[in-house]
Amino acid sequence: MKLRSPLAFLLLAPIATAWTAIAQEPAGDRGGQQPIRVEVDAVNLLVTVNRKKTNEFVKGLTRGDFEIYEDGTLQEITNFASETDLPLTIALCIDTSSSVRIKLDFEKEVAADFIYTVMRPTDRALLLEFDTGVTLLHDFTHNPNDLVREIEQLRAGGGTSLYDAIYLISDQKMIWEDGRKTIVLLSDGADQTSTHTFEEALRLAYRAEASIFAISTTRLGADIDHEGDNALRQLTRNTGGNTYFPVSTRELTTAFQEINDTLRNQYSLTYSPINKKRDGTFRKLRVKVHGVDDVVIRHRNGYYAEPADPAGR
Repeated sequence: MKLRSPLAFLLLAPIATAWTAIAQEPAGDRGGQQPIRVEVDAVNLLVTVNRKKTNEFVKGLTRGDFEIYEDGTLQEITNFASETDLPLTIALCIDTSSSVRIKLDFEKEVAADFIYTVMRPTDRALLLEFDTGVTLLHDFTHNPNDLVREIEQLRAGGGTSLYDAIYLISDQKMIWEDGRKTIVLLSDGADQTSTHTFEEALRLAYRAEASIFAISTTRLGADIDHEGDNALRQLTRNTGGNTYFPVSTRELTTAFQEINDTLRNQYSLTYSPINKKRDGTFRKLRVKVHGVDDVVIRHRNGYYAEPADPAGR
């Protein structure tokens, strides 16, 4: 199944049918799940708090330990929970462009290891590859073996449409899902052929409320692409995730464990914004934690106060 941007319709007419089928998928075909609407009057925020030196998750915090600021204004937290071991919804996106050809075997090994390390029976994951285009290789499944079989068949070639991959998987898949949503990227970050911009991709990730984690391949036998690394860092930091630059199997194992620990140990905060306007502007978020020193706090950096969407998203 191909995912393509609307700009490609005229050049890729045979792809248009598949794209339309995804965009118009009725709620009944999504396993009974209802569409997720981003409501301005209820903002949900997942927050991880780790000790800076040991990276250990800080447990036992209460609602009173947190403060949320939207555009610098303190908000009232209306709901609070310490979320551990909740099911995950994962979109694994693999760069198969020409720029990673010599690193593709490593990417395939990394992807398979990640799936087997992180997925539990209650989790769901899909597999997507991107080069010049974006291809959904396997839709959401509970079975990691289904995904690994597809990973083993990957071949490299073409340009790099990283931003299109994030935009389309957020818009066509993740925005319809509930729960703890995560996009995992395996890439050098060097976008070349996207029709969507970095800003557009990030905006859709915000709207889907998806955290982005990235495993960079730039340290693996090729020149380091600092621009690509910076793009990955910005995507992950803004959405509450993290970027990893492994050069060995040991570092990969550590990265997998950190991602797993982060996703399964989070605090869930909800508040009703003082600013009720649906004006499409970006609202910057900042979280403070009292009573604990030398910690790293991760969460998405904001959201767009979108007008009500007639499509129900």
